[in-house]
Amino acid sequence: MTVRTRFAPSPTGFLHVGGARTALFSWLHARKHGGQFVLRIEDTDLERSTAESVNAILEGMTWLGLEYDEGPFYQTERFDRYKEVIGELLASRQAYKCYCSRERLDALREEQMATKQKPRYDGHCRPGATPPTPDAPFVVRLRNPLEGEVVVEDQIRGRVVFRNEELDDLILARSDGSPTYNLSVVVDDADMKITHVIRGEDHLNNTPRQINILRAMGVEPPLYAHVPMIHGDDGAKLSKRHGAVSVMEYRDQGYMPEALLNYLARLGWSHGDQEIFSVDEMIQLFDIAEVNKSASCFNTSKLDWLNQQYLMNSDPAHVARYLSVHLGRLGIDPAPAPDLVDVVMAQRERAHTLVELAEISAFYYRDFDSFNEKAAAKALKAAAVEPLTHMKQALAALPDWSRERIHAAMEQVVAELGVGFGKVGMPLRVAVTGGAPSPDLDLTLWLVGREACLRRIDKALDYIGQHAS
Repeated sequence: MTVRTRFAPSPTGFLHVGGARTALFSWLHARKHGGQFVLRIEDTDLERSTAESVNAILEGMTWLGLEYDEGPFYQTERFDRYKEVIGELLASRQAYKCYCSRERLDALREEQMATKQKPRYDGHCRPGATPPTPDAPFVVRLRNPLEGEVVVEDQIRGRVVFRNEELDDLILARSDGSPTYNLSVVVDDADMKITHVIRGEDHLNNTPRQINILRAMGVEPPLYAHVPMIHGDDGAKLSKRHGAVSVMEYRDQGYMPEALLNYLARLGWSHGDQEIFSVDEMIQLFDIAEVNKSASCFNTSKLDWLNQQYLMNSDPAHVARYLSVHLGRLGIDPAPAPDLVDVVMAQRERAHTLVELAEISAFYYRDFDSFNEKAAAKALKAAAVEPLTHMKQALAALPDWSRERIHAAMEQVVAELGVGFGKVGMPLRVAVTGGAPSPDLDLTLWLVGREACLRRIDKALDYIGQHAS
């Protein structure tokens, strides 16, 4: 049997974290078993589905690297197929037409609630009903079994049993002929030969109904795995108040896609004490049966830590490609010197996100407007004029701009003035960086460049002249 999984989002918003984790688990299961991963857009909710949401979902999948083997398929393009199946179920008496009015159904519900019964359709039209008028509207209902059980061998939760007498004759087609969610999902899963349905636990109550529809169609149901919910640190369901919930918001906040994938994989699944997984390791080690049954808590601090590990240990050229976008958002073109890969290697241990990395690296590419007040108050004092003046002269006279020459020039000035290195290095660092976090001083100056260093030393001397008492 070829394993076939699917991800089937509704295009009524962005690709959220819970959906991305479900997509990842489905993708990993297919990849582990040499199967196919199908993308299906469930856009039958015409009032809420939008092209913008479809694009947001596709963009999120692409950014995460969750490539699909087939699709995207759109349910709105399959209405004829759903109508065909509904006709077949009516012809085989697995479904029937229901002419009950809204008023009757409302009265039935009120009566059941008043007597503390579970609200459900009473099968009034099940034996066969005569239409009140030749053109009377009707819905199509499944002739659900009245006895027996539906057993779901859930790949995560284990055996879950539903009694058929607790399931009513659900609607398959509305009065306008359009299919309901449960009907269209079942037909799609059958036609697309889906073998494993991995989805959120909020769909568990739909599963026995969908299994009964599949059996009415004469189709063997797939295997199901219902993934627990994701909660915030406070135990409540993850929402906007916990921070970003859209995948693309995490991109905009400066997370690497590999880091978010790694974090989502670990959100409810583990392999010993291992925290960091390459994509290949995830595919090799992932087992849907090892996903936790309980809800997982999203911990942003843990994601920050993991993202920093990827910044520090990934190919710097790879990090640079993502960093360039965030520098662009600061109005910086990183194409001129210094080389962005060199900047990544110099700065990446000082940031948790690409946004932070861009902010603390901006000084390499453009002059800052002002010095950090705390750093300037400590370093740019009257006593700094002499070492800064000497350093400016020494740097201007260098025959070539290299780390070795810069370091030698600093040592020369220290020796000439007869002071400790800090008396020269501290004001020079603040003068060149503005107070931003930076690596070894000779590396920092080399990356900034000669002209910018000399220009900024002049700016520091002017600052001291205006502020020193």
